[in-house]
Amino acid sequence: MTCLTPSCSGLDSRLAGCKGGIVLWYFQGAGVSESFAGPVNALIRSVILQERTGHSSFTHNALSLKYKLDNEFELVFVVGFQKILTLTYVDKFLDDVHLHFRDRYKNELEHKGDLKFLVNRFEFEDDFLRLLHEAEGESVTKPQKEMRTYYKSQKSQKTVKSMIETKGGDKGKEQTSKKNKNAKKEGIKQRHWSFHRATKGGFGGMFGMLRGLVGSKTLSQRDMEPVLEKMKDHLIAKNVAADIASQLCDSVAKKLEGKVMGTFTTVASAVKQALQDSLVHILQPKRRVDILRDVLEAKAQRKPFVITFCGVNGVGKSTNLAKISYWLIENGFSVLIAACDTFRAGAVEQLRTHQRRLNSLHPPEQHGGRPAVQLFEKGYGKDAAGIAMEAITYARNQTFDVVLVDTAGRMQDNTPLMTALAKLIDVNTPDLVLFVGEALVGNEAVDQLVKFNQALADHSKSDRPRLIDGIVLTKFDTIDDKVGAAISMTYITGQPIVFVGTGQTYNDLRSLNARAVVNALMKA
Repeated sequence: MTCLTPSCSGLDSRLAGCKGGIVLWYFQGAGVSESFAGPVNALIRSVILQERTGHSSFTHNALSLKYKLDNEFELVFVVGFQKILTLTYVDKFLDDVHLHFRDRYKNELEHKGDLKFLVNRFEFEDDFLRLLHEAEGESVTKPQKEMRTYYKSQKSQKTVKSMIETKGGDKGKEQTSKKNKNAKKEGIKQRHWSFHRATKGGFGGMFGMLRGLVGSKTLSQRDMEPVLEKMKDHLIAKNVAADIASQLCDSVAKKLEGKVMGTFTTVASAVKQALQDSLVHILQPKRRVDILRDVLEAKAQRKPFVITFCGVNGVGKSTNLAKISYWLIENGFSVLIAACDTFRAGAVEQLRTHQRRLNSLHPPEQHGGRPAVQLFEKGYGKDAAGIAMEAITYARNQTFDVVLVDTAGRMQDNTPLMTALAKLIDVNTPDLVLFVGEALVGNEAVDQLVKFNQALADHSKSDRPRLIDGIVLTKFDTIDDKVGAAISMTYITGQPIVFVGTGQTYNDLRSLNARAVVNALMKA
């Protein structure tokens, strides 16, 4: 990869290199001592490896990064600068560096196996500085468009006579308008016919449009545009949020742009495979959430493992908390439920009912004479953060293995309740914060998760606030193949779906099968 940092231009860093992780060329100018490795590693982890390349920019702390992918030679070019700066020439400069670098070293890049022996042998600094100087010069000398005065406009040339429409003029105008409308209709019919002609065939669905692509050519954005539009509509129909569907399609386009395809069939399978790979990457967590292992580790340290549940009203937080209680008891752990929903009438009674039912399924005789699950409650109208703190202290003293904290359902726009939730999490520092959401929602899921995370960050007193660690997706058995909410939620948070609720009984709790979800999503 290459990294460049000329202090004279406002650009702090510039990086270009291969996707295999080898740094092919690096440049850092005078006056910049800060390492570029951290931001680039964050870009690789959060964007490139997570298949989130729909945008060409990335922000890390005080730096803005612009990047460009070269799919033919599997290169990544990155430029970094202070995010407070507005550098209008960066995109063109990055394109110029990309083209000059690959053209100059085309022979070396074609022998990918030898790249590791060529590190630091790419003499590109002079070309880079020349291109930078040209880009800066063009941005400075580019003439500004002069604003037209009123007297130069067409409106000033009009007279009263010219504004009076004659009867004949109206008729002629009307006839012209009709001709234009008819022509438009004919064009629409023609295009409509062409579309159906393209989509008719063995592949069908959204990939049938690829029949119009020419084989043995380098795939371009223009080639993929029709199928990507169809793909976006397909994802939205499967309940993927509209913005995320667009970003996914942009990511697929960037992944395939510049690749040479052999035949129509190869192109179709390549586009489909690229989308499937992107979706699987999104659903597979960056970090593994292994609750049973984490509970055992906490137990070894003589402290309870604390899980806090949050989410909007009516999504099934208490019910799924009870399901997870049952799952933990089945795995041999004792559970304390903290009733911190002091707002909704009947919330404590609902948890007490679940406690009785769980203890009837797992009698105390099976657990050394001690109830497998207990309820810690202080009634209504009390401070939820204080109740959670008392419950955790009680669990530590009574050697409970797990504390499950039930919180009040709240809409993401309810500032007082969001502040109270942030306080509860900030004060008690739970080991896991789970967002409970419905599989039925589409665009609303994005709004909920963004605002929940934003509220937790805004109202936290810590420099590194706790955000949502994972997702419990409820009512997954009611959506057939419209599984798009799973994609929307994991894409927006970057966090895994830990459980999915698949029914009304305590046993109806499953881990998410990423491949099965993707297959349902791709089904026509």
